[in-house]
Amino acid sequence: MLSFSFSNQDRLPALGLGTWKSSTGAVQAAVAEALTMGYRHIDCAPIYQNEPEVGRAIAQAVDSGAVARSDLWLTSKLWNNAHAPEQVRPALEQTLASLRTDYLDLYLIHWPVAFAPGVLYARKKAEFVPLADQPIIDTWKVMEACVAEGLVRHIGVCNFSVAKLDALCRQATIRPEMNQIELHPYLQQRAALDFCKQNNILVTAFSPLGSGDRPTAMKKADEPTLLDNPVILQAAAKHGATPAQVLLGWGLARQTVVIPKSVNPERLRQNLAAAEVRLDDQDMAAIASLDRGYRFVDGSFLTGPESPYTMAAIWDE
Repeated sequence: MLSFSFSNQDRLPALGLGTWKSSTGAVQAAVAEALTMGYRHIDCAPIYQNEPEVGRAIAQAVDSGAVARSDLWLTSKLWNNAHAPEQVRPALEQTLASLRTDYLDLYLIHWPVAFAPGVLYARKKAEFVPLADQPIIDTWKVMEACVAEGLVRHIGVCNFSVAKLDALCRQATIRPEMNQIELHPYLQQRAALDFCKQNNILVTAFSPLGSGDRPTAMKKADEPTLLDNPVILQAAAKHGATPAQVLLGWGLARQTVVIPKSVNPERLRQNLAAAEVRLDDQDMAAIASLDRGYRFVDGSFLTGPESPYTMAAIWDE
């Protein structure tokens, strides 16, 4: 399995299993199946509301001797309602309890957006907390302390623009080691990849297949699809691969981590096999032409008339 190295030589499997949108009642079996197939990297978050099931599958695999905890890479995230310094460690401890582990390999700030404590999804003005009142660096300092205590091995962020990531790097004692961002041929994020490479920050691509199964409320009526794009279909036919495997192979070829989600055993196998897809220069050039700066997960659910956040401010675009 292809892997990427951190500065301390910890190695992160480059192809992991995403668990966003994996329903309770299905995700436990999917994680168990994935571990049997050879997946060793599981990407989680409390807002996905399925971490306890993921934890049961992991615990069963470890307790049975099928895998060792040290062979697994577990990532989770700090939700928007736990940015206050006194909320960070309790949120982490809840995730550790849910996942039935003593430590995380990677812990990420989920969004550069803050809610009031206890608010799952902010809608009213009083439920949002502007970053001016809850600076990211104050949240980050507690995450750094969690590294010192051995509760997490690495820390990073999600959905951070280059400007926000640069600002955090300048203030942090432990610099972010990961930025998890939406990344696929319609949103190729070249500036973000360049910045991260220059600053020794790894990148994880979420929604690498276009997230066609995300909630209807997050979809647009006229949004494009990746899996039936002619360029992707042509590359799939050329390499005897599925369109999904081409998209994942493209992400891996760009030296990014990819975390496709599935609860279907056959799709799980196909996704894992994408690590063997080798796209050539012609394929990569054709796919490079597809970039249109299109976000499937554009952050609009964090904005609105009572929110202090706008999409322009979230993405610094």
